[in-house]
Amino acid sequence: MQTQKDLKDLRLYLITDRSLFEGQKYFLSAVEDALMGGVRALQLREKDLSDSELIKLAIQLRILTSNYKAKLIINSRAEIAEKIGADGVHLTETRLPANEVKSSFPDLIVGVSTHSLEGAHLAEKEGADYITFSPIYKTPSKASYGAPQGLNSLQKVTQAVRLPVLAMGGITLHRVPECLEQGAFGIALISDIWDSSNIKEHSFEYTQNFGGNTL
Repeated sequence: MQTQKDLKDLRLYLITDRSLFEGQKYFLSAVEDALMGGVRALQLREKDLSDSELIKLAIQLRILTSNYKAKLIINSRAEIAEKIGADGVHLTETRLPANEVKSSFPDLIVGVSTHSLEGAHLAEKEGADYITFSPIYKTPSKASYGAPQGLNSLQKVTQAVRLPVLAMGGITLHRVPECLEQGAFGIALISDIWDSSNIKEHSFEYTQNFGGNTL
């Protein structure tokens, strides 16, 4: 299992949503802006793409992230993550157990999405390297998972498991400190960086919560 030191790049964990951009050129430019701003962990999460389309985009992001010594995580598809030389794979709760994935793909970091204390315990038991816990705050992207968990639930999870816990769901810049105060290792987010009018600068502002852009 990876140590928290090994996973320090994941403390500011940005998830892709290319639907927010008018074309791939603008999407890739936005990704590079975020990397220039200090993001060192990017999850490729584009569920509508075919395997061949996902591989093509993943290769482009692998080149970009490598240029900035950033980690690339592929959502769900461990075989694609291995194929393109990504650093890891991120699994949902309704997936193969982390230890089964790791036995087949031992070089990959394996993260798991969790939405309850029980889910966090299970992910740890099954050998996940890190977890996301969501939704902390109200957010449309996590509405299907029910009401916001809140900071108290976040604290219970961070105290109950030894895994790095990334707080997710409704994260904004001013909410980062209170998530860290509850024991979160870092934060995972989508829209607050991508929707920014200055992605590079906004990403840099986020990195200040983790010691600057040399995360």
